[in-house]
Amino acid sequence: MSIKWTTWFLNGTSKNVQSTSGNMHKSQTDWDRFDSMSDAEIDFSDSPELTLEAFARGVVRQGLKPVSKKKILSVRVDGDVLDWFKSQGKGYQTRINAVLKAYRDAHVKSLL
Repeated sequence: MSIKWTTWFLNGTSKNVQSTSGNMHKSQTDWDRFDSMSDAEIDFSDSPELTLEAFARGVVRQGLKPVSKKKILSVRVDGDVLDWFKSQGKGYQTRINAVLKAYRDAHVKSLL
């Protein structure tokens, strides 16, 4: 039996994974206990809190399509706009791309 899944990272990259192992084990998770737990009973001590700043830096992709190959483009952008994106840290080009995609998607939907 083969299982495929895609892992998404906050920087917008993804990794396609496939398990072809014939050793499909039953889950060791106690799902009845899990289903009966309240949110307050969940131990998040080993997980850092997701701040609004960290959430805002994440890039959301809809669907599970593979990332298309990027094309190189030379474009003129106002200096203050570029400076602002760069001031947000590593991955500013990915964020600019995400903004352009969101703009495109908003306009494609409005034309339908």
